Amino acid sequence: MKHLLLLFSAWLVGTLPLLAEDQDTKRTFTLAEAILQAQKASPDAQAARHTYRSAYWNYRSFKANYLPEVSLSSDPYLNRQINRVTQPDGTEQFKAQNTLNTDLSLTISQNVWFTGGNLFLQSSVNRMDELGGRTTSYNTQPFSIGYNQSFFGYNSLKWNRRIEPVRYREAQKSYAETLELIASQACNYFYALASAQTDLNIALSNQASADTLWRYAQGRYRIGSITENEMLQLEVNKLNEEANVMQARMDVEDAMQTLRSFLGLGDRQDIEVLPTDSIIPFEVPIDEALRLAYENSPEPENFKRRILESKSNLASAKASRGLKADLYMQFGLSQTADRFQDSYRDPLNQQYVRVSLAFPILDWGRGRGRVRVARSQMELTETQVSQAVDDFEQNVRKMVRQFNLQARQVAIAVRTEQTARRRYEVALKLYLSGKSTILDLNAATSEKDAAQRSYISSMRTYWTLYYGLRSLTQYDFRTRCPLSHELEEAELRR
Repeated sequence: MKHLLLLFSAWLVGTLPLLAEDQDTKRTFTLAEAILQAQKASPDAQAARHTYRSAYWNYRSFKANYLPEVSLSSDPYLNRQINRVTQPDGTEQFKAQNTLNTDLSLTISQNVWFTGGNLFLQSSVNRMDELGGRTTSYNTQPFSIGYNQSFFGYNSLKWNRRIEPVRYREAQKSYAETLELIASQACNYFYALASAQTDLNIALSNQASADTLWRYAQGRYRIGSITENEMLQLEVNKLNEEANVMQARMDVEDAMQTLRSFLGLGDRQDIEVLPTDSIIPFEVPIDEALRLAYENSPEPENFKRRILESKSNLASAKASRGLKADLYMQFGLSQTADRFQDSYRDPLNQQYVRVSLAFPILDWGRGRGRVRVARSQMELTETQVSQAVDDFEQNVRKMVRQFNLQARQVAIAVRTEQTARRRYEVALKLYLSGKSTILDLNAATSEKDAAQRSYISSMRTYWTLYYGLRSLTQYDFRTRCPLSHELEEAELRR
């Protein structure tokens, strides 16, 4: 006896750290906790944040195109070589040159979005040193103003001003929608594990019950109160339940791995989920859900952006086939002198105007073809968007109807599970008292198990629809408040 106690004590001391480690690595999640973890640390959530951050900086870059730009530039060079130089009498001779040219320019430019032109102010100074003759001269432009404009061309500034805000709103709404879709997917994986856990509990319970009934049947068979066929049937049930337990354990591990990966947890982290026992039934008005979906879903913004982009492509195709005219104007003051301070005295007026024209006479229909292709694409996009709008509205209506019915389905599943469990208890008592057959008990067991699985499945569908509806409308109809999934400015600037 002492040896047995010592062996038991040694086994207990050796296994306690392992049990503590298992307890430390096991983590329990409610549905709300799983959703919070998924929206915070899942790979899908991280990808959504990076996508939104990229859209934010693209939008910032777009807005910067419409703000004044200040630049300081310099292009110094050294020229020490023999070049061909034109003489005053028109002849050309090879002359050795040894010059150093340095310059500095300060420019302020502003894009004019409604014309597509560019207005700029400039101030510059240029110094040229003849290293061979040791002479220096300066050329300064204290002030000059210029304008650059392309006529009859494609005005990308105007079209981007219409498209990019829509694109950014689409990105904002897509990020919010993605987080709610992550919540919906978290519900799916959460209840997949809950279903696997339920199947394992059912299998363990049925195994224990089948083993007890088989042992009980052996005694009854020996005294002749049951037939050999019935006893063999109970043994088959026992073996089937043992196989069901092994399969259920594998299903739990698979579902746990899927949820663990989705939540961004460690590979060795064991997870147990605690499904919600009850729901708060409420109705979602279809018209209100549809209005909120049009306001908050990224789909309408996507439709609008696609239409604008197709019109922009058509405008670009039209502009590329006709007359092209470019205008460049610059007016200002300029002076040159051998000394720097003298180059700013009595500056002279300077004007420079350049106009360039181009008109295609024969292009073998390339321009007309591009216009027709762009127009055809625009009409196709309009048709596709019109169909997508109808599908979007039908999807919202369908989801609202399904959700409004699902609360009733959950209530029915709860009542069915309670009734099936009570029927199984009655059937077990009747069988043990010899008042029913094994077939009746098997039927009651199957109905009990099916009712438990149906309850978990109905809860899974309810919460998946609930968060799917939130993703479409960005509104919580249960608490009657809008959702907010905006990233903070500091997070966007990372």
